[in-house]
Order: sequence, then C-alpha cells, then structure tokens
Amino acid sequence: MDTVHHILHVDMDAFFASVEQRDRPELRGRPVLVGSDRRRGVVATASYEARTYGCHSAQPMSVALRLCPHAVVVRPSGRAYSEASKQVFAIFRDVAPKVEPLSIDEAFLDLTGTERLLGPAIDVARAVKRRILGEVGITASVGIAPNKFLAKLASDLEKPDGLTVITPETIDEILLPLSVTRIWGVGPKTAERLHHLGVETVRDLRALSREELDGLFGVSGEHFWRLARGLDTRRVVSAGAARSISHEQTFEEDLEDPARVRKVLLHQTEAVARRLRKHGLRTKTVTLKIRYGAFETITRSKTLDAPTDVTDELWRAASGIFDRWARSGYRPVRLIGMAAAHLGHEEAQVSLFPDETREKMKSLDQAMDDIQRRFGSGSIRREGG
Repeated sequence: MDTVHHILHVDMDAFFASVEQRDRPELRGRPVLVGSDRRRGVVATASYEARTYGCHSAQPMSVALRLCPHAVVVRPSGRAYSEASKQVFAIFRDVAPKVEPLSIDEAFLDLTGTERLLGPAIDVARAVKRRILGEVGITASVGIAPNKFLAKLASDLEKPDGLTVITPETIDEILLPLSVTRIWGVGPKTAERLHHLGVETVRDLRALSREELDGLFGVSGEHFWRLARGLDTRRVVSAGAARSISHEQTFEEDLEDPARVRKVLLHQTEAVARRLRKHGLRTKTVTLKIRYGAFETITRSKTLDAPTDVTDELWRAASGIFDRWARSGYRPVRLIGMAAAHLGHEEAQVSLFPDETREKMKSLDQAMDDIQRRFGSGSIRREGG
C-alpha cells in the first residue's frame, strides 16, 4: 500500500500589510499598499481591504492608487518583517521534521509519518494557525494535501485565514472545476492559447491526451498532463538542502540596449561565482531571470557538463543563454538576474592532463578574489565578455 503523504503549505495573509496593521492600529480595517510611491514604484503587498478594489502585488503603485485613491501607502519595514518571519519559522520547526521555505512568508511542511507523535495533520495545522495568531499577531492560510502542488493550491482557496484539506478521495471534486490558470505554469499567454482551444477548466485540460499536450506545449505538455490529475512527485526538501545563489537587479528605466544589460549580467555572474568559491560550492545549473516592463517574467536555464565555480565557465553559460534570447527578439528589460542552482561540494572530474586554460582561469579567479577581499567588491571587475 502506497504511503499517503501529509504536506502542509502555510502562507501568511498579505504578510507585509498584516505586519503594518498589527503594529499600527490606525491602519486596521483600511486599504493599505506597502511599497514605494515614487515614479515607477511597485506594490509589494496589498491588504485585503485594498484587494477588493483590484489592487495586488507587483502592480505599479500609480495603477493601484487610481483603483483605490484613499489607500494608505506605507514604505516597507524590513526589520519588522524579518522578525515576524523568524517567529513564524520557529513555529514551523517546532512541529515539522521537514520545513522547506519558499519565501519570507510561506513554506511547505512535511508531516508524513508524524501522526502517532503529533496527531492528525489537520490538528497540527489548526495549532500552527493559533500559534501564529497568538505569538506573531497575524493570520495564515493553510492547505493540506498529499503533495506540494495540491497543498499550495489548497492554501489559496479560502484566503484569508483559511484551512483547506484535499484528500486522495476529494482531489477530483476540488480540482476539476477550477480555472485552468490554477495549474502551476499556466501563465497569461498559455491560458489564452488554451482558451482558444476551448480549455477553460482543469476538467477541460484533463480531457486532452498526453500526446495532444506534448504536441501543443513540448516538454511542458507532460507537466500539464500530470498536474491536471493532481500528480506531483516533488518532495519537501529542508532548508539546508534547497540552496541556490543568485543576484538580480531592477532598473529605474527599462533598458533598451542589450549591451548594457549584458554588462550587468557579467557583474552578477562574477558575484555569484565569488560567493560559490567563498562557500566551497559548485553549481550544475545556471538560470537567467528576465523581466519586461509589463512585469512579464521569463526564465532560461542551462545544465552544465560538470559542476564548476569558475567565473569564465559560468559566464560562458550565462552569456550564451542571454545571447540566444536576445537574438530571438530582444525586448526592453526591467530586471535581470542570474542564479546558480543544484549546488554541491563535488569537484569537476580531475583529468590526468590538466587543462592549461582552465588552470589559468582558476588562478585569475583566485587573484581577483584576493584583491576584492582586501579592497572591496567593486575594486576590480571584468570588462566586456
């Protein structure tokens, strides 16, 4: 008999705004927009009172204020959010052997096999919600399900202050009537394409065969086919094992010149490589994150032949990804980011005949690291590339 997993997804409700309303009683019950009201300012979090007017995170502040002119704009209080997050995650670690953070205000908890010690998962979820409210002073929504996809979906169904359980027996009852946009990976463009095919709900999506979805969406086809059936084999991975190192930058103005963006990407690659070496880590995967002016975001990744911490090797991968994207149709860039994932302490395979060029690159990295340790991170940089 297969083990039934008990996965919780816990998500703080309008986290930044909730902390502000907790700390400032005069904001309670009022529409609050956390973010910057400067030109090109963006909403970080909208309180639920503001959401009733159509305000939401990642929205230009100017748009949010047109929708809700009487909203209160509050600049982010990073220290308060960080402290609240630490309290919340301490509660998570009290009750679950495996906690996988997704961001400052949400995480997966794996309670599989803990029933005899902790009781039913739903009782643990209720206790977590009570403790967050009592100890931190904010509310959380929780989804309980047999896998991560369903747990995250469930936590969003009854916000705010919700608790939704999906069991193996109720998957179809809950999943099938939902909009196809609830499927992870179905963004606006994919949704529009599916709508043209008459696919509006998860039920409609499930009616398509795996072959049809493969033909329509390539490698994403099987992903959509599995999620439409509530299938997800990913496991909850504790924080220490789920590691990546990244750098990203948002520009005040959308950059129309690919060369300027490419130069920023080079400096980000240098910084990521330096941090890898500092921690004795190497990466197998390089990922670029590119966001356009309309907040549309794409990611592109490359798996390396061997794990590395060599700047030139990482730059070869990152610049290759960027150049292929730029050639296919460059659009002005609002944000560029570079990440190294699938990290480990594994060294690249040692050759009996060392690559002289690679040894020179490693020596250059070591020399630059030494200079930057002594004189600061901006004291020496590569140019061009």
